[in-house]
Amino acid sequence: MPVENTSTKVTLTHPKGSTAEILLYGVTVVSWKVNGAERLFVSSKASLDGSKPIRGGIPVVFPCFGPPSHPDHSKLAQHGFARSETWKFDSIIMDNQAGVSVRLSLEPNDHIKSIYSKPFSLTYVVTLAEQQLSTDIHVGNPPTSHEALEFQALLHNYIRAPSDEVKVSSLKGLSYYDKTEKTEEAKANAKTETRDQVDVKTTTDSVYEDASLHYKVTWPGHGLEIRAKNLKDVVIWNPQEEGSKIGDMEAEGWKRYICVEPGFVRGFVKLEPGKFWIGQQVLTVDSE
Repeated sequence: MPVENTSTKVTLTHPKGSTAEILLYGVTVVSWKVNGAERLFVSSKASLDGSKPIRGGIPVVFPCFGPPSHPDHSKLAQHGFARSETWKFDSIIMDNQAGVSVRLSLEPNDHIKSIYSKPFSLTYVVTLAEQQLSTDIHVGNPPTSHEALEFQALLHNYIRAPSDEVKVSSLKGLSYYDKTEKTEEAKANAKTETRDQVDVKTTTDSVYEDASLHYKVTWPGHGLEIRAKNLKDVVIWNPQEEGSKIGDMEAEGWKRYICVEPGFVRGFVKLEPGKFWIGQQVLTVDSE
């Protein structure tokens, strides 16, 4: 079956054999296989039972990135609530030789309303093609709302790759903020990327502003391309040995992934009542 829907998970299968698995909890994509090879990293110690956000895959960050900084988000945990709520399976959008696509949705529930007072609608569209995976987050501010909805959004890709060999291109010349700096003042000062290819051989947590929306992630014999739309920033993250302090990270898990995360995280999207915003990414496996 191209789409298999259970009470906890949606599985997509393309006619040419590629697959994707999406947990309804957080709509986290926890598996994407092309040519039989897994393309995403999920920690073997990740909680998959809905007790906490999943360490790995593609978590959805909304409406705040990192610790909340907007007054509307003051009651929220880091990275908001989208990745820690159970979404609903909405519909199958496409099912043909080109690909298979599903829509999932999240509306304000009692728990969300207790920590976030703004009205909103969220839908998430996941599309699987032969060598591509697209994930689109749709944010709506209902027409009945009386004020603008201000938010951030990010797609937190854990790409399975050897961290000591992987490189990311199309970042040279961009301004970025280095979150590994020791002082708040240094973290707030923009740097300019001078490298043709960015690596994560040392602890890396960099936020690139107004980026190219097109990134190549390569390592010997392999590679992925990421194209984004309306996600103007990109985060490159790998904690290196510091990752051993993360409770749900497997031993030396940091050696097996790089996070390349398109998002809108420098500033806020301002969405007027009755309007919609879509942030999209398309991941493509290079020919192998």
